[in-house]
This record gives sequence, structure tokens and C-alpha cells, in this order.
Amino acid sequence: MLVVTNLCKTYGKDQDAVETIRDMSLRIERGQFVCVVGPSGAGKTTLLRCLTGLLPVSGGSVRLNDAEVTSPPAEMAVVFQDYSRSLMPWLTVATNVGLPLRNKIRDSRVRRARVEEALEQVGLGGFGSRYPWQLSGGMQQRVAIARGLAYQPEILLMDEPYASVDAQTRADLEDLILRIRAEAGLTVVLVTHDIDEAVYLADRVVVLSKRPATVLRDITVDLPLPRDQVATKSLARFAELRSTVFQLIRGGDRSFEDPAEFAVGQTQR
Repeated sequence: MLVVTNLCKTYGKDQDAVETIRDMSLRIERGQFVCVVGPSGAGKTTLLRCLTGLLPVSGGSVRLNDAEVTSPPAEMAVVFQDYSRSLMPWLTVATNVGLPLRNKIRDSRVRRARVEEALEQVGLGGFGSRYPWQLSGGMQQRVAIARGLAYQPEILLMDEPYASVDAQTRADLEDLILRIRAEAGLTVVLVTHDIDEAVYLADRVVVLSKRPATVLRDITVDLPLPRDQVATKSLARFAELRSTVFQLIRGGDRSFEDPAEFAVGQTQR
């Protein structure tokens, strides 16, 4: 569904140029949940912005459904990290959720029904008349997620969406996106710095190297479904995968030519 080929991204020119992504290739199949992790400053957010067409690439290509991505595609929705900046505080929750639908759905009754459905999906039914500043941080992030869902995208991209909430809210939101993904059959790409979160949520964890970022390892997460915050994280396999990802990030400047160096079960380079 989403194919990244020899992607390069450089900021600046000549002696001031900073190479952020180098010759990165990646394929994401329809219906998969893929988490992207890497060292701090590796270029994870830059990668996501290139995938969405919000940043022009310096080389290579990003293709969605065989069409090159040069601007945000209609099939895609994005949930950003800072919900406080992505929501309009002077608009109600329902109006915030319905913003992307104004040019997509002309019939206001259909638009309202879509908004109400999305709010119900994230557990905020009945909160449409509130304002973002009247809600907790976790509820505001649910509003941001509802806005992406209301658009009914084929693929949802999320940039560290739970980084600004407390641990319990984070766990609740993780389970929420797993449930919605299963119900809607969404393809999800989530960028995170949290290794536990990546292993818990993903079908695949893509580990990036230090800047300039390349794909160090593409790991298949073979944990049973459905996932559970206690049972899944108590599994020996969860601990094994978590340790593998951690060691790859910590030693991200090494080449790992010998796959036996880290026993991870099913992995792909």
C-alpha cells in the first residue's frame, strides 16, 4: 500500500546541509500496524512528514496505492503529538472533529452523523458541545484521534500521539487504537520513542539507525492477538522482543551483519 524507495532527506545546502534520511526503503502492506522507533534525533518525525507529503523529499520516492506522494493524499489522515496545538480551542469538540469533512461531505446532516460516530468510537459520545479546554489531556487526544477517524482514511499516521499523557491514559489510548484498527481494518503507521508501546501495538517494528537514518532492522512481532496490557507484557516473548529493539537502538551505529547476534525469531532486514 505504501512504498518508500531510496528515500533521502537533507535540510539546507552546501556546507550547511544536514542529511537526515539516507537511502531508506520500506514497504507497508494494507491492514498492517507498523511502529517506527529509533534513537532520539534519528529523523522519525521527518520520515513521517515525508510519508504524508508535508515535507518534500530530497531523493527517492514515496508512493501510496501506486501514486507518488507529493502533497497530503486524500486517503491519509495524521494525528500529531501535540493535541493542544492541533485542536482549535475556540471551536467545540464536534466542530474540531468535523473540520476535515467540510469539503468532503457537503450534506451537513451526514457530516454531523459522521462526527457523532467518530466520537462514539473514541468514547466521547455526548461531549460534542464541549470545548477542548474543558477536557483532560487524554480526552483532547481522543478528539484528535476522532478527527482522523471521521475522515475515514485508508491509512492513519500518528506522530508520538501519546507522549504528552500520563501512563494510565497512555495504556487506555493504546488499547483504543488497537480496537479501532481491528474494527475499521485501518492501516496504521505510528512513530514512537517508547519501545514497550511499539512492541505492544505493532505487527512490525521498524528500527531506524542514528542520523542519517536508515532501516537497521524490520522486526515481525509475533505476539498473540488480541493484546492485553498485563498478559501480553508478561510474556517472555514480549521481553525478548523489547530487549532486541532496545539493543538495536542503543547500538544503532553498528551493522549487525550476523542475525544470530540477537535472537528475535522472525525478523527481516
